[in-house]
Formats: sequence, C-alpha cells, structure tokens
Amino acid sequence: MANWRDGEGLLTVGTVTVPLEVAASYGARTRGLLGRDGIEGAMLLTPAASVHTFRMRFAIDVAYLGRDLDVLAVVTMPPGRLGLPRLRSRHVLEAEAGAMAGWGLRIGTTVNLDVPGRLTRE
Repeated sequence: MANWRDGEGLLTVGTVTVPLEVAASYGARTRGLLGRDGIEGAMLLTPAASVHTFRMRFAIDVAYLGRDLDVLAVVTMPPGRLGLPRLRSRHVLEAEAGAMAGWGLRIGTTVNLDVPGRLTRE
C-alpha cells in the first residue's frame, strides 16, 4: 500500500472533475471539515472507515471507498450524527450534501484521484 500525504488534487467521477483535499495525517483527519461553512469539491479522509458530524455547520454527503477506490456506500449526514463504520472501507470522501448525486457518484462507481506524488490506485 502506498503512502498518502495531506495535500490537494483532483477527484474525477465519470466526466466530472472537482477539487480534492486529502487529509491523511491524524491531525488533518481529526480536523476534517470542522469549523467550516462549506467545501468546494471534496475531502478524502485516508485511512478511514467511519466519520461523524458532531460540531459540523452543514450536512454532508459521505462516500465510503474500498481499497480499489470503488464506492461501497453513500449516505447524507446532517450535523450531530455518528456514521456507521464500514468494515471494507479504506477511505472516506466528504462533500456538501447533494454534491455527490450531482456528480453521478453511487454505489459501484470507481473514482479516480489525481494527487501529486500519489498513484490513482493502491
């Protein structure tokens, strides 16, 4: 398995490409989207198998990704919730509520990541 680092890149879902923030360090994953009023694009938490929205200011879409960046589950979480852990999940994508449906992201979709210094697949 290759190493991930905090940084920026691009997420592609089909023909849609959006900005991506990568949160790979413990501190970046813990901070996540807390204290923000929104996000343009998406945030990748890695490694991750679950998330919460305690102290969040807005609802988010959450996509659980497997080892090969395939979408295992997609849920919308309002603030103040604890997401169920997904045993096969290796990464979690977060975006503003409704964004993922607009991108065409659904269970079974495989996403592509363009992150400098990082391969698109493990």
